[in-house]
Amino acid sequence: MPRGSHNVGVVIAAGGSGTRYGGSIPKQFLSLKGRTVLQRTLEVFESISSVRQIVVVSSARHLKRVKRIVTDAGFRKVSAIVPGGKKRQDSVLNGLLAFRERPEVVLVHDAVRPLVTKPLILAVIREAARHGAALTAVPVTDTIKTEGPKGFTSSTLDRSKLWAAQTPQGFRYEVLIRAHHRAMKQGIVATDDASLVERLGIPVRLVTGSNTNIKLTTRVDWRLAEMWLK
Repeated sequence: MPRGSHNVGVVIAAGGSGTRYGGSIPKQFLSLKGRTVLQRTLEVFESISSVRQIVVVSSARHLKRVKRIVTDAGFRKVSAIVPGGKKRQDSVLNGLLAFRERPEVVLVHDAVRPLVTKPLILAVIREAARHGAALTAVPVTDTIKTEGPKGFTSSTLDRSKLWAAQTPQGFRYEVLIRAHHRAMKQGIVATDDASLVERLGIPVRLVTGSNTNIKLTTRVDWRLAEMWLK
């Protein structure tokens, strides 16, 4: 394989219910400046030459909706659309097992981060291939406190060492699948895939992300996304 070229698979986590945003339709299916959030997210990964396969993981009740979005947009790299599990972690594992051919590098990305950029994705791919694991994150700017008993603070963390994790997160495929199988066997639940890999003793490379690579969670996030897309 040529240097700098990697066989990349992508798992798009699109199973969220969007309860914090409100409304009956999950936000990945809402229109953002004329295109659904999911479509905007898929477009970025579809445009990257090293991405060979994309697996979309959705709740079972919305599989037909996802298939319609993929078909109408003409995405050629979406190789599978599969139902998720009870937890996000279960859903990602379902996605990892759905690849037709095992990729060298796998990315996991939230469907509701539609403003992710191609250069950022390429940087994560490069660092994941080199180090085994990488994630995009931004330095924390707020002072972070830990809560003690009865609602009082107990300590102040060193802000200079704190990063807010984003997606995409990238891994050599064998590293991530091993981390997921171990977590399932041991009953471990984590909030992101990098945490599972860290439990294997594998350090995760930090790739400086972007403050515009937001996860659409609230209506304020939505207004910001619309503003940045102008």
